[in-house]
Amino acid sequence: MLSSVKGMMQTLASTLQGLRKPVTKQYPENPTVLQDKFMGFPGLTWDSKVEEPFCTGCMVCIRNCPTQCMTATMKDNPKFEQQLTKRRKIVDIFEINLNRCILCGICVDVCNFDAIVMTHEHEESGTTRDGSRVKLDVLLEMGEKYQKETNWTPSSES
Repeated sequence: MLSSVKGMMQTLASTLQGLRKPVTKQYPENPTVLQDKFMGFPGLTWDSKVEEPFCTGCMVCIRNCPTQCMTATMKDNPKFEQQLTKRRKIVDIFEINLNRCILCGICVDVCNFDAIVMTHEHEESGTTRDGSRVKLDVLLEMGEKYQKETNWTPSSES
C-alpha cells in the first residue's frame, strides 16, 4: 500500500512539473531579443555622404582572417577623379563564405576604414552549400541595416 501511494505521489509531482512555464522558445514566431553587443555575420558599411562603400578593397581583413573566408578585388574610384571623394580605390568584388566564417571579429578590428562591422544578422540558412557565399550587394544591405538599427557612425567622424 505504501509503495502505491509513493507511486501516485511521483506521478502527481511529474504532472505538476509539466504545468510549469516551458523553457523552449517558439523560434520563428517569437525570436530571441539580441543584445546590443551581439556579433552576427560581418557586413560592409555605406558612406551616405559620398554614396559609396567605406571599403577600399585594401585586403587587410582578408590577410588577417584566420579562416580565409573572404575574397575581394578593388578598382579605381571614378568619384576620386571628379574630386568627390578622398578614396582613390574602391571595392569592386567582395564575398564572404558564411560557412567558413567563425564570427571572431578580427576583420572589424584590423580595418583601417571602418568599412566592416559585425551585424546582428544570424539567420542565414539555405538548402544548398553554395548559398552561403554572400556577395557585395547583400553585405552592403546587411551593413546599412545595422547602421540604421544602431545609429552607427565611423570612429573617424565621432
